[in-house]
Amino acid sequence: MLTIILLILSYLAINRSFKKKHMKKTFLSLASVAFVAGLLAFAPATQKNYADLTVNLEKSRVDWVGSKKSDFHTGIVPLKSGSVSVSGGKLTGGKFVMDIANLKVTDASGDRLAGHLKSAEILDAAKNPEATFEITGVNYTAENTATVSGKLTFNGVTLPLSFTANIRNSDDKGFFAQAFFGFDRTLFGVKYGVGAVSNDVQLAIHLFAK
Repeated sequence: MLTIILLILSYLAINRSFKKKHMKKTFLSLASVAFVAGLLAFAPATQKNYADLTVNLEKSRVDWVGSKKSDFHTGIVPLKSGSVSVSGGKLTGGKFVMDIANLKVTDASGDRLAGHLKSAEILDAAKNPEATFEITGVNYTAENTATVSGKLTFNGVTLPLSFTANIRNSDDKGFFAQAFFGFDRTLFGVKYGVGAVSNDVQLAIHLFAK
């Protein structure tokens, strides 16, 4: 009889110990889940990390300045299409098509000079009605400043081109950047007036995308 009582007491002790351990593990598991859920509840909402944006053709513009020894001329090249890629709030790529066939002169020389520039003697816009620029690399040198590298196809010639851009805004909701730089037209086969007309054409780009 004593042996039976001892066996019953041993069983009850073992069963009680097992239940305590099991309850402790269950409590720790529930506490861990609650802790992680609490952290997620207070974590900031993540923004969309990547976006392809379409250039606003009406708001964006490409201004040019061509100079000679005693004067200069100003104008614009309309954008025909364009897109930019952003990731993590940074510019990562893009491609743009400029409408050379509809190039405009904005000073007093107006349509007369525009017609001359688009003639076969200079740009031959009938043969090369578009210019394109495709971004191949973006190197940020400051939070809002980057060296943009790419391929410019102009007058039927494709060459690498790099310039500094000021990135005013870059996220999945919108993009705005500006760049001011010059390029040598003669490298692209535009050699009209060399010696009297500056080889460098200055550009001012204001680019909006959404």
